[in-house]
Amino acid sequence: MAAERLTGAQAVVRSLVGESVDSLFGLPGVQLDWFFDALYDARESIRVYHTRHEQATAYMADGYARTTGKVGVCAVVPGPGLLNAGAALATAYACSSPVLCITGQVDSRAIDAGFGFLHEVPHQEAVLASLTKWSGRALAPGDVPNLLCAAFNQLRSGRPRPVALELPPDVLQRVEEVPSAPQARAELNSGDPDEIRRAAELLKTAERPVIYSGGGTLAAAAWKELGELAERLEAPVVMSLNGRGALSDTDDLAHTGVTGQALVREADVVLGVGTRFWQPARVWGFGRGAAVIRIDADAAELDRVHTPTIGIHGDARLVLSQLRDLLDGAPPRPSRREELRARKATAAELLSAFEPQASFSRAIRAALPDDGITVNDLTQVTFFSTVGFPVYAPRTFIGPGYQGTLGSAFPTALGAQAGNPGRAVLAVAGDGGFMYGAAELATQGQHGLNVVSVVFNDGAFGNVKRTQEQVFSGRLIASELVNPDFVALARSFGIQAERVDTAAQLEGALRAALAAPAPALIAVRVGPMSNVWPVIAPAGGAYPVLLNPPGA
Repeated sequence: MAAERLTGAQAVVRSLVGESVDSLFGLPGVQLDWFFDALYDARESIRVYHTRHEQATAYMADGYARTTGKVGVCAVVPGPGLLNAGAALATAYACSSPVLCITGQVDSRAIDAGFGFLHEVPHQEAVLASLTKWSGRALAPGDVPNLLCAAFNQLRSGRPRPVALELPPDVLQRVEEVPSAPQARAELNSGDPDEIRRAAELLKTAERPVIYSGGGTLAAAAWKELGELAERLEAPVVMSLNGRGALSDTDDLAHTGVTGQALVREADVVLGVGTRFWQPARVWGFGRGAAVIRIDADAAELDRVHTPTIGIHGDARLVLSQLRDLLDGAPPRPSRREELRARKATAAELLSAFEPQASFSRAIRAALPDDGITVNDLTQVTFFSTVGFPVYAPRTFIGPGYQGTLGSAFPTALGAQAGNPGRAVLAVAGDGGFMYGAAELATQGQHGLNVVSVVFNDGAFGNVKRTQEQVFSGRLIASELVNPDFVALARSFGIQAERVDTAAQLEGALRAALAAPAPALIAVRVGPMSNVWPVIAPAGGAYPVLLNPPGA
């Protein structure tokens, strides 16, 4: 694109179109008026989804990004708008999600001057520094192309995490000659060949290798290479919560932490791919003399929680493909399939005892297509689902990761549906979490996003209440809730809705809702549920305390 006389806002939109952005999730306001006017001219290229709260803009961008692999873009006003979006940006940061946050600023001549301008927050860039891997600020329209090129380079290189661009309103409306926009290029590290060869030799001689795969494998779209390497090694793949779906749970090699703890402890070589590696290194531990290999796009992760035998800084897909090729021609290994099937069968029997979560989980899985996307909030059923819900395809099992942001599921699912309009998308939440974003029923109806929300209603923050009952002698405080009639609430926005009580009724209602397809909500009345924490989080592994402090 040649240089043109453009407003700063037009320059931003031109760069977004040039980077193939097709969707934007935003909430307009005075500092962004010129930007939204420029989006009007590009409405054939970029669809704008406007929300009822800024948190939903970034959650939707996150859901769009994690289920498509493309960049999710959100736009919010400065100060309170950005702060409202902060929980969602923190979630995207925790889950290595490529989200671009376009945020307004005060007039460029007043930044950090303390004049008390509308939406002014002192040192907004310091807020962004905690929520993003990179941020920039345009002080002239001509700055925009290079800054957005740098933003997309960051989004597509190394470990994906949110980035942000601050845009003062005077810059958005100023007209000047704007140079052509450079095209962003992904810079992926293929790893040190010598370290990769050393890792291949270790894996060749391993008798009981195990792979521990995290969300970075999905972020790098490395599931094909992971599966091929696992087959060559006859190695079980233990998937972290964010990594589930890298292998289909129909595969004998696919495991969760329920079977994975013993598999890791028995392994003579453990290969960690795209993971913070907390559970294996700090909760489960390794067998005596076991070698540990780490692959990560973020060099800082390689020895953060454990010093590996071999640490490979590189893109998971590129490194795994090299390891796979280096293992070609190695003698075939004895099959472990029968042993691994038996372990999975034992785990399934154990999990089936946790009711009613197990029955509700089976009902959801039975109604959902294999490639259907489930977005999970924090509730008793989704706690069970972390290890008890079968996942059959990559990027179809989404949650808030270690950030644990209550209320994230519904708006995140709306973004996932925007990016996957032909696929089934579920939001699974409790009554407490769903109410965080209930206003987005308006967004769902207005934009025709066919998410089916399953809301488990026990009239409480259920996990908190159970803890207060079992640990604190029934001293209930701030855990019981007053709720609306969820069916009537959804219908008031034009959303199909019904109420069910049993797993069988849930399965039938889900099948009908997914067949429609149309926006829908199913309210499920539930009572007390079994405590799944001893299974899903042994020794505090899901939400860990620092079990072995540095230097210990």
